[in-house]
Formats: sequence, C-alpha cells, structure tokens
Amino acid sequence: MHIHSVLLQSSHNPFNTQEPKFLSKSLIIHFKKPPFSLATPATSFLCPSLTIVKARRKRVLVTPCISKSQELVDNHTVSENDVSVASDSLSFGNEKEGEDVKIEGLESQSLWQQIKEIIMFTAPATGLWICGPLMSLIDTAVIGQGSSLELAALGPGTVLCDNMSYLFMFLSISTSNMVATSLAKQDKNEVQHQISVLLFIALTCGFLMVLFTKFFAASVLTAFSGYNNLHIVPVANTYVQIRGLAWPAILIGWVAQSASLGMKDSWGPLKALAVASAINGIGDIVLCRFLDYGIAGAAWATMASQVIAAYMMLDSLNKKGYNAYAFSVPSPDDLMTIFRLAAPVFVMMMSKVAFYSLLVYFATSMGTLSLAAHQVMIQAFMTCTVWGEPLSQTAQSFMPELMYGVNRSLAKARMLLKSLVIIGSLLGLLLAIVGTSVPGLFPNIFTSDQRVIQEMHKVLVPFFVALAVTPCILSFEGTLLAGRDLKYLSMSMSGCFSVGALVLLLVNSKGYGLLGCWCTLLGFQWARFFLTLQRLLSPNGILFSEELSQKELQKLKAA
Repeated sequence: MHIHSVLLQSSHNPFNTQEPKFLSKSLIIHFKKPPFSLATPATSFLCPSLTIVKARRKRVLVTPCISKSQELVDNHTVSENDVSVASDSLSFGNEKEGEDVKIEGLESQSLWQQIKEIIMFTAPATGLWICGPLMSLIDTAVIGQGSSLELAALGPGTVLCDNMSYLFMFLSISTSNMVATSLAKQDKNEVQHQISVLLFIALTCGFLMVLFTKFFAASVLTAFSGYNNLHIVPVANTYVQIRGLAWPAILIGWVAQSASLGMKDSWGPLKALAVASAINGIGDIVLCRFLDYGIAGAAWATMASQVIAAYMMLDSLNKKGYNAYAFSVPSPDDLMTIFRLAAPVFVMMMSKVAFYSLLVYFATSMGTLSLAAHQVMIQAFMTCTVWGEPLSQTAQSFMPELMYGVNRSLAKARMLLKSLVIIGSLLGLLLAIVGTSVPGLFPNIFTSDQRVIQEMHKVLVPFFVALAVTPCILSFEGTLLAGRDLKYLSMSMSGCFSVGALVLLLVNSKGYGLLGCWCTLLGFQWARFFLTLQRLLSPNGILFSEELSQKELQKLKAA
C-alpha cells in the first residue's frame, strides 16, 4: 500500500500553495474543524487508520492509510483549525494498521469476471421487469374464466392503470441515477437526502393520481373505449377506482426499488415483487373464483399486492442503513436538480411511447386483419424487449462509479461497456430467434385465422432484425444516462420520433401496409443504435474525454 505523508500547518503559519508532486493522485478529503487538537492522543479516535507521525509546534505530520486506487482532486492548503477527514473518504473500520483497504467492484475485474458479475445482477433484475406485466396477466387469466363482459372491461382498465405509470418513469430513472452517482462519491448523507426528497415527490404524485382517478377515470375510459362500447365503462371504472388507491404505494415502491438498484442490489426488490406476484395470484383465485367478487376482487388483489411490495421495498432500504420512512420537502435547488435530470428522461420516454402509439394508430386504419396481426407482433416484440432492460439498469448502477467515483477510470468504463455489448449481442440474437420462431412456427397459439397469420408472417424479417439490436441499444442508452448526457439523449430520441412519424405518414399514404410500418420500426431502432453508438465512441464523449468527466464531476460536487 502506498502511504502519502500530508503536512498540515496552522492558520498562523500557512503553507506554500504549490502542490507536491507526490500528492497528484490520492483521495478526496474534506477538511473541517475537529473537536480537539490533532496533536493530542485523542486523534486516534478520529480515524483508526490515521497515524500521527510527528508533531512539532504548529506543524503536524499525518500519515493516512490511503488505497492506491484513490485519487486526490482537492489539493488546497488548509490550517490545523480546519482539519478533519471525511468519514466516507477514509476507512473507519477496524482494519489493522498497515493493511490495504480493498474495494471490490467492476473496476478491478477482468472482462470475463465483469460478464459474470453483470449476469448475476441482471438475472434478478429481469424478474423486476417481468413481475409488472405478470400481475396484469394473472388478472386476465382469472377473469377470463368467468364473465366475458368483465374480460372485455379489463382491457381498457389495465391500459389505464399500467400505461399511465410511464408518465412517472422519470422518478425511477432519476432515483437510480442520483443514488448510484452519490454512492460513487461515497457520500451516504447525500444518498439519504436524495431518497427522502424523491419519496416525498413520489408520495405527492401518488395522491394526485388518486384524485385524477377519482374524478377523471370514467371520462378517459369512455374516450378510450368508444361510444360503441359504453356498456363496459362502468365495469372497467370499478377496476380502475380500486387499483387507483394504490398509486402512492406504487410510486413510493418505484423510488425504493430504484434506490436499491442504484446500490447494485437486485435481489431485494426481486424478493418483494415475487411475494407480491404470489399474493396477487392467490388473491385473484380466492376473491374471484371462490368468493365470486369478479373484476372487483381482481382489483383488490392487485392493489393489496402492490402495497405489500412497496412496504417490502422500504424495509429493504432500512436494512441497508437508510431511513426509508423519512420524507423531506424538496428545496428549490433539489427541484432544479431533479428537473434537469427528469425533464430529458421524460422527453425520451414519451417520444418512445408516442412512436409505438402511432404504430397502433396507423395499423388500426389498415383494417381488422392488419390490426389483429400487428397486435400479436407488437405484444411479442414488447415482451422480448423487456429482457434487455436490465442491461440499461446495469449501466446506470455500475457506470457512475467508474466515471465519477473515487476509483474513476474511463478505461474500465469502456471495458464495462464492452461486456454489456457482448451480453447484449448474444441476448439480442437469442431473443430474435425465440421471438420470431413463436409466431412464425406456432401462430395458432394466437389465432386460427389464416388471413391474420399471413399478415403476421409478412413482418417476420423486420421483426427479427429490429429485436436483435434492441439489447445493445438499451446498453448504450443506459450508459449515456449514467454519464448524464441527457440533452443528447432527449434530442436524439425526439428526432427519431419526428422522422419516424413522417415516414409512417408517407408509408400509410402510399399503401405499403403493415410491412411498411414494421420497416419504419426497424429504421427507428437502428437509428437509435447508430446515434447512441456514435456518441459513445466520440473522442469528446463521456467515455473518452477526461476534461468532460472532470467538469461533470465538479458539477456533481457542487450539486
């Protein structure tokens, strides 16, 4: 272990401000006034790994035990009366004097070790993305065994409950990004503050959604279902009103889940959602099949499972040493920090959702057969893309440590991205093969109408190529999110949406049918791929420019 001697002098006899060469790389150290003089034996209580080497008059020679991977970026000369060592910057454990402090992480691993670590993180993280659709699927399966009217009403009901949650995806991404970045700086107090502020925002948004559901859900369901289906609106509204009571718990659970993911813990959230899914399934069977509560029983079961999941997420945070029940009213600075992060993320997510909505809109205008075929293929496509989302989460959880942490290394960040690309390429190929084979070889699972099957088979090639590249896209976008290159992400995604919308208009006017729509989707995906890849490979990008990283680091420290 390298030991750097740091000479500290009182304010009455200041140092020369010239930086010693041997201090050019060390640890971020914050200096404050200690409760006692460093020249006293009580210094041993300040830091077990901080040893007084020599004390003479006003000068104190201190030898901190510093890991060779730690870097000094604050080289200001300070006085004895302003000295203390930040607890998050030095080791405060019970390590014996002279032992190296080992910091485990992806930055110290080989390519193969990184791939194994990523797989161990993404495997349970995949379950997080599957549990949400699984709950709606359980409701559909149980209700489908009973009333056809309630099954039809479940369609617009689940769309309103599930799709509106995309409006608050910024909470999830912001939490994961902010927590991972603060942990990279080893600032646990900042992590606690961010969690408390985001929990308050989530709680506020949750209660606003309860009010929205109470007063406007029926109108939205009427507009969505159309006047020819007004008979299903009261039934669907019953389902939405009950599930709407869980909005505060849903959004609070999202923040707690994303905080755990930012801490590189994917098993805790998975356990919570696994328990919630089991409760939802048992509740559906008991309330719908045995007690005959119908769609209302399914709604109560889902609502209860979401509340329990939120509680378990909060309890998981408490076990990590954070107060998950502390809610802090955000200051104007907090709101501005979150807005700068959340606004581009919101634009990016809405551009993506709007493009997929346009695909459905234009497919609807092509007739019942094309719409039925598109519904099958787009649902298969979305189900497969969920499996690539954990790669984006992995980048958001692990990259900030390598970009802005005390162990920062852009070379290691590029190596991590290489691991993500390897996994994403293999996963994309596997998903494309499986996803294409099911509607291609076993179309009767979805429909027995040969005309619909023919329409489905027309789009198998663009379906395959578009799906194969998706996991890599998500890896690239997750890396840009981790590096907070948010302006570029929002502009590129909104640009892809604008061009894609124009192409869809042209395709529809020329009568290219469903194949034209899916070729446009293919172009949309590959445009995202090349735009994000070009940004990451740019010499001035977040993975190559040391100057850019240092500027961003200073912004994060200031925030």
